[in-house]
Amino acid sequence: MKIIHHGGKDTITGSCHELRADETSILIDCGLFQGADERALEIEFATEHLNALLLTHSHIDHVGRIPWLLASGFTQPIYCTEATAELVPLMLEDGLKLQLGLSTKQTQQVMSRLKAQLRPQSYAQWFSLPSNGKSTLKARFQHAGHILGSAYIEILLPNQEVVVFSGDLGPKNTPLLPDPIPPKRADYLFIESTYCRKHHDDIHTRSQRLLAIIERSLADGGAILIPAFSVGRTQELLFDIEQLIHQNKISTNLPIILDSPMAQQVTQSYRRFKTLWGQEAKARLAEHRHPLAFEQCITIDDHRNHKRLVNRLASTGEAAIVVAASGMCQGGRIMNYLQALLPDDRTDVLLAGYQAQGTLGRAIQNGDKQVSIDGKEIEVKAQVHTMSGYSAHADKADLFDFIHGISLPPKEIHLIHGESDNKKEWAKELNSKGHHCVIR
Repeated sequence: MKIIHHGGKDTITGSCHELRADETSILIDCGLFQGADERALEIEFATEHLNALLLTHSHIDHVGRIPWLLASGFTQPIYCTEATAELVPLMLEDGLKLQLGLSTKQTQQVMSRLKAQLRPQSYAQWFSLPSNGKSTLKARFQHAGHILGSAYIEILLPNQEVVVFSGDLGPKNTPLLPDPIPPKRADYLFIESTYCRKHHDDIHTRSQRLLAIIERSLADGGAILIPAFSVGRTQELLFDIEQLIHQNKISTNLPIILDSPMAQQVTQSYRRFKTLWGQEAKARLAEHRHPLAFEQCITIDDHRNHKRLVNRLASTGEAAIVVAASGMCQGGRIMNYLQALLPDDRTDVLLAGYQAQGTLGRAIQNGDKQVSIDGKEIEVKAQVHTMSGYSAHADKADLFDFIHGISLPPKEIHLIHGESDNKKEWAKELNSKGHHCVIR
């Protein structure tokens, strides 16, 4: 077996890993580079020998280069879970239109080809992968708890060893999705390390902290801006906000604004795949509540109404909660809100997810007093909050539990999807606990 990392090894974005075994080559994810990682989008590695692409989930840093992979001549099957098969075209279509400016016809050509190659699979079911040799590899998807449809991948080699790619693992005890359950066996474990040296805020207290920020904002007016990924973070936030409304802790006069056409479509997918929800979320449905479609949530569809709302909030300073993409403030409608409202000290910015190096979100999080948006220098007077309790990534304790939950300790643990210094420190700690952690 040989593993080649084409991206996402020493960085958080651009995940793309190739496994070669017994004349079979498969790709795991093909993600977009973001932030400080400015490599070209074109596929710089050979693709003609690849037998398949397997996707862990639909976030753009794991699927964003698929159009370029197709353009390179890749015609093989693309395997993923059923929910991911629904979400990936939404994510890529949005990117092709907004980032590349492709026409509707050009975009539809790419989408048609993508959908023809998708092979949705059920969770926990082994399936055979195409092969050039006599023996075949098998794979299956298991719940990762990161976002809707997310999975870690088990790959069974001809010698019966098991290779596991974690994708992005979710934290434990989130109310909307079930917890990831470690595999029984993982001879070779390739595990994400985004927050391998961090401990998140307690999941159970995150809504109380959100409420405290809302109450502070209501006391002096101004908008609460929440840059959020369309898939995952937005739905978790809406879930908690609905609970606060249900408990009469948020005024019915406070508008909750979802200003992201993509997030609206994704939220509909979450509602269609209710069978994948966790027990707490299903319990709310049993109470005839609508945790992702409550009355107080106002959706903004067209760009004209979006611009009108930005101008209104900037001129009046009225209170509102605005949830808009993108989560790292690298595009999307959140940019207009930030440009207009960062100079207002009544504004609160709530960063609810990882901010990669080189992104506007990281600059705001670091406390920069001036940031550049669309070539303009914008003064930052807004109050900035980081809420790790809304991270869709497992933290250090969650990652340890995942590793320790594997019945037979892995022969090798490879740390991927993390920043280099953090990985080195965590590798030392894992090795001190008797694991064999490989750093290349």
